Amino acid sequence: MDSVTVEVAVRDDPRVLDALGSLASQQRRPDRVLVAASPETSAALAEKIQSRFPSLDLRLRRFPGGVVDARAASVRELDTDLTAFLDADERAPPEWLARLLAPIEDGKADFSGGPTRPLRAPVGSLERYSVLLEESIYSDLVPRRVTYLPLQNTAWRTETLRRLGFDPRIPYAEDHDLETRAARAGLTGAFLPEAWVFHDGSSETSLYRWARKRYRYLVAMTMSLVKNGELSGRLAERRRAVRHPLRLVEAMMKPVAFVDGWARWSRLSAGRRLPPVGGGEPSIAPER
Repeated sequence: MDSVTVEVAVRDDPRVLDALGSLASQQRRPDRVLVAASPETSAALAEKIQSRFPSLDLRLRRFPGGVVDARAASVRELDTDLTAFLDADERAPPEWLARLLAPIEDGKADFSGGPTRPLRAPVGSLERYSVLLEESIYSDLVPRRVTYLPLQNTAWRTETLRRLGFDPRIPYAEDHDLETRAARAGLTGAFLPEAWVFHDGSSETSLYRWARKRYRYLVAMTMSLVKNGELSGRLAERRRAVRHPLRLVEAMMKPVAFVDGWARWSRLSAGRRLPPVGGGEPSIAPER
């Protein structure tokens, strides 16, 4: 049986304690849990993370930058055969890890992933739209193209992660970039509807924060598509529309985000410094 690390990236979200509690109850116990924390994670939360789960071999490491930067930097800390990812706002049922790892350990896939289910009935319009959007992704998009799997419920051979790495220049869509590069390298991904996790969407309370988050994602997805030569294929895709008024708001953001993402990747490719998308540190192109 392969050794496995479950990585949980966190900024300063107390829901991470529930995520870690669900890992302590796994039928297939992880050999190690790595909490990749950003500098914003408070000392009080860090102490709770480190003290509440004595049954887990848990390591908390702080990395500069945001959650994506923490994931990118944490690759060097991974020392088990397999690595799985769980988000701080998710909870895994006891059979989750065993189901997620099965096709990799059986030699049928190089990476795998499963869907999310709402932790509770959605409250308010923002939560309802987020639930409908996730259902659409996992029922319509991912089964046709596994490179659209969100990272937060996936498992990988650690050697693959070290070889491919994360591109922190594309925050919010670093999973699409990673999975696209994996597929281009001839690796096989498996979508596992039975390897689901609960997602706590209770943070969706502000229309402004939701719109900024979705805009960032749309910009980053454009950047990933342009980087990987996948833009024409994405534009040709036909998806069932999510039946919710907020889809119209998102539809209005898409053309602007498309132009913004294209321009940003062009500037990065030319080695120029970028302003942040809606706050945060600027993106910097690597030296040539």
